[in-house]
Amino acid sequence: MRPAQRRPQSRNRRVSNVRQRRQQHLLDVKVRSRRAAQHRARRVLAVLSRVVLLAALCAAIYAGTREAARRLFFENPDYQLKTIELQTDGTLQREQILNAADLHEGENIFRVNLARVHDLIQQLPQTDEVQVMRTLPSEIDIRVVERKPIAWITSEKEISDPFASESAFLVDARGVLMKEKKLLPEYLGLPVILGCSSESLEVGKVVESSGAKTALELLRLSARSFLQMRFQIREIDVSESYRLLVTDKNHSRVTFGYNDLETQLRRLEQFLVYCDDSKQELATLNLLVQRNIPVTFAPRAVAVINDTIQPAVEPRIMKAIPVLPSETRPHQGAGGQETASRPSKARTSSKPPPKAIPTQRQRTD
Repeated sequence: MRPAQRRPQSRNRRVSNVRQRRQQHLLDVKVRSRRAAQHRARRVLAVLSRVVLLAALCAAIYAGTREAARRLFFENPDYQLKTIELQTDGTLQREQILNAADLHEGENIFRVNLARVHDLIQQLPQTDEVQVMRTLPSEIDIRVVERKPIAWITSEKEISDPFASESAFLVDARGVLMKEKKLLPEYLGLPVILGCSSESLEVGKVVESSGAKTALELLRLSARSFLQMRFQIREIDVSESYRLLVTDKNHSRVTFGYNDLETQLRRLEQFLVYCDDSKQELATLNLLVQRNIPVTFAPRAVAVINDTIQPAVEPRIMKAIPVLPSETRPHQGAGGQETASRPSKARTSSKPPPKAIPTQRQRTD
């Protein structure tokens, strides 16, 4: 018998050769890459369409909002600026502030840039703080706090009238220079800082010299209770770079150093207390010296003024009244006639009668 023949297994049989398999693999790769590109293109197109749609929607909203704002607010006559309420605590005039801020009535209240108005008013040398508020529908409120001048400052070494001098400027506690168009009477009593020639003085500028800064610091520290009553500064000479020569209302001249002003002021207080106890006036004092401080005193002038008694223009003077002896005094006789009695022989003596002693009385009302 013939042995049974085995059937060939189809799974082990090669369908194609190496070249055919490679070609088939390349075809599969090309098909997959084309499908992926198409998928990416569809995704990009979808995203781009969404972006364009969103941009168009935003543009439509912006245009609609702008047109609504223009009609409801910017061109609405109810929102025209009708009232500008201005309050200031100094000498700045209303026209001066409004011209500096470029603010006028009649314009739309929403077109007013409050930040710009604030900055323009703040640039004025007299302005310390400013607040600008919009009150609907037609009012803007402006509050201005002006700088308070504490002294005059000049580059000259002597000045008689700071009001009339073009080189004299007002200065506040921060050192900002000012020129007031309307000078108040109390400005005349402010102390004067003299000899500040180390820098150019201009309106709105802040002083930078050490002498001017030290003088301002001295004015601030000397505003304490005791020194303010007893030592009122009138002039501060800063022309020398190592000292401050201070003159007060009583013409006392005190020399200060640039450093440690508080210690020097405490020493000045001690000398002023001594002057009050000894009834003297301080003439000169040099606080630059740490020990054996040079000091001179002057006697205090005491003036007694009594305005309750007014002296007469011509004081009345009583005439002298002679004192006569009793024998020669006149007597009234009958009929009211005066008769002089003769002296008797018994009382007659060789001595002459005593002379009359005149007395003078003076009375002054």
